[in-house]
Amino acid sequence: MTRQSGRLALLLCLLLSACGDLPEPFLGNPGATARRLAQPLAPLLAVPAGTGMLMPDTDSLELAKQIATALQATEVPAMVRTPEKSDWRLITRVEHNGDSVTPLFIVQDPQGQEQGTAQGEKVPLRLWANANPALLRQIAAEAAPRIGAVLTSIRVAHDKADPGSLYNRPAKVQVADVTGAPGDGNTSLTQQMRARLAVLGPVVLTTSAGADFIVQGEVKVVPEKKRQERVEIQWIIKTGSGDERGRVVQLNELPAGTLNRYWGDIAVVVATAASGGVNDVILRQAGHDPNETKRSEKR
Repeated sequence: MTRQSGRLALLLCLLLSACGDLPEPFLGNPGATARRLAQPLAPLLAVPAGTGMLMPDTDSLELAKQIATALQATEVPAMVRTPEKSDWRLITRVEHNGDSVTPLFIVQDPQGQEQGTAQGEKVPLRLWANANPALLRQIAAEAAPRIGAVLTSIRVAHDKADPGSLYNRPAKVQVADVTGAPGDGNTSLTQQMRARLAVLGPVVLTTSAGADFIVQGEVKVVPEKKRQERVEIQWIIKTGSGDERGRVVQLNELPAGTLNRYWGDIAVVVATAASGGVNDVILRQAGHDPNETKRSEKR
């Protein structure tokens, strides 16, 4: 390791809570976007207003709208409408038990066959029967992740049965040319990310033809006080059609000009740290649990 990269590693150990066998510059976390529903189960999930809901029809329709909005925020393609022949649908019902009700959210396929159910939180009947907008938003917000989990489990079951699905084959990933880096950073980071990601399992491509996902690295260098620079690196993971599915964000402060010429070992360390996060995003999008995958590899 060069003197320059050794100095960087020392600085990183001071900045981060811990260092492992390798220094971990710009270490990122895929964050919430990486946990979004990877591939929509169907082109559209119809969300009709529930019937027999023990609340006014206007409130039942408003609840359907709030549920659709909450699902859309997690990139589930939901829309309030009467289901058409090709639509999957989300049917809302309630169970009445004494002085409370429990909402049920039933996922049906286009043939109307039940494929899974999510249960909401109990609500006092007196509040349910006269629900205000805030309560309806709360019910929808609590229900959305549970519904999303049901949709994901259904999709994974379908993918497991399909030999050609991403669940059963390595993902084809284009690592596009990195942009914005000073010195030889664009070339070095691109080459190292391609090499490091390929070791983790994906089939790495240099063009978008046939790609399931596209990884785009973007670097930004911002001047700071006392001759320092803040280096921001974002690895953006998109589907082949361009829909964003997650980001790995790496940040660090370095002496000004550190990266103006050659990245060398620094590019290796950056790509090593980031490729794991990128691969975790891809694994989740394919319906795998990254932690379970890592445990299996150690056996």
